[in-house]
Amino acid sequence: MIRKISILLVIGVLASAFTIPSNIVKKADKVIAAFYGTDHFEKETILISKELNAKTLSEFSDGNLIKITSKGTFLGYAYIGNAPSKTATFDYLVLFDKDLIITKSKVLVYREEYGGEISSRRWLQQFEGVTTRSKELKYNQDIIPISGATISVRSMTKAMNDLLQSVAILQQQNVL
Repeated sequence: MIRKISILLVIGVLASAFTIPSNIVKKADKVIAAFYGTDHFEKETILISKELNAKTLSEFSDGNLIKITSKGTFLGYAYIGNAPSKTATFDYLVLFDKDLIITKSKVLVYREEYGGEISSRRWLQQFEGVTTRSKELKYNQDIIPISGATISVRSMTKAMNDLLQSVAILQQQNVL
């Protein structure tokens, strides 16, 4: 009996260790509601097999790839990701329209003392309109550098390039 309880506790801890924290989900939901102008939307997790996930550069697990609908109307997709900064990580949200064009990106939580300027709406607007067919985004060419936030800017640029390549793979596999 004790062994069964121990096994269940380990399974429970492992399962909870791989979920998106509720504060991140709440922040993402607020951004989604504001972007689409409705508090009434439904989220459907898009499940990606381990085999397909291994072929992508972005991580698809824990319900971080979501189909968004409202009253039966398909609105788009959302992706919640995590990227490294100098000594910590930051969480971000990317919204795609029906054609998988980036319509919004938002840094949800930034955990560093420096570099938080990547959270500015003006800087993040650079990613809007980018598609899976767009050329790779290049730091200091396509993406404006920010003094004091070089590591975070490079990290966000890499995360977006990885996500776009990964979404292209999901498209090719008819997942999206």
